[in-house]
Amino acid sequence: MSHSIENKPVNLRDRLKSLRSAQDPAERQRGALLIRGRLFTWLATARDAMKKAGRRAPENIAAFWPLAQEPDLVPLLHQWATDEHLNLSLPVVTGENQPLEFRRWTPETPMSTGTYGIGEPVSEPAPNPDVILVPVLGFTREGDRVGYGKGYYDRTLAKLDVDGHRFIAIGIGWACGDLDRLPEVKYQPQPHDYPWMPS
Repeated sequence: MSHSIENKPVNLRDRLKSLRSAQDPAERQRGALLIRGRLFTWLATARDAMKKAGRRAPENIAAFWPLAQEPDLVPLLHQWATDEHLNLSLPVVTGENQPLEFRRWTPETPMSTGTYGIGEPVSEPAPNPDVILVPVLGFTREGDRVGYGKGYYDRTLAKLDVDGHRFIAIGIGWACGDLDRLPEVKYQPQPHDYPWMPS
């Protein structure tokens, strides 16, 4: 029997978490290395192309501190931190049903444990990000994202849109979260879901 995120959201998220947990740890490490390499190359290439075109290159990059079994971006953040032209930030939960706040991060920034057990920087607010790296539990080839169900990123991206701030959002997740590989699952986006473009 088919089910969708619309009528069985907990079941779908549990299934995606189970698939993620079942990955071989060595393959997970290798996959994270490949993700970091692709992101590093993409940002460098995009910045060079925009500079050559006379456009403002992205400077403010928002990432995320990984939960267990999420792709580990921390080594990449340390690489980017050596570039004096980049400003890095991480999200902070300020309250239930509120958009995320981005705060500055460097390798020396003190970290605290946030509401959901996620590392958060103890620092001043950062500029609005030009590039936002968003954790993804599941996704479709049409650009839909399945998160953890609290809506923090949906609210955050929607607020940036309403405020007229231009940004690039990139979902970061594992291939096992590809819902097109799960034919028994019928995905139905929720009305509050932020509309993503396929990559």
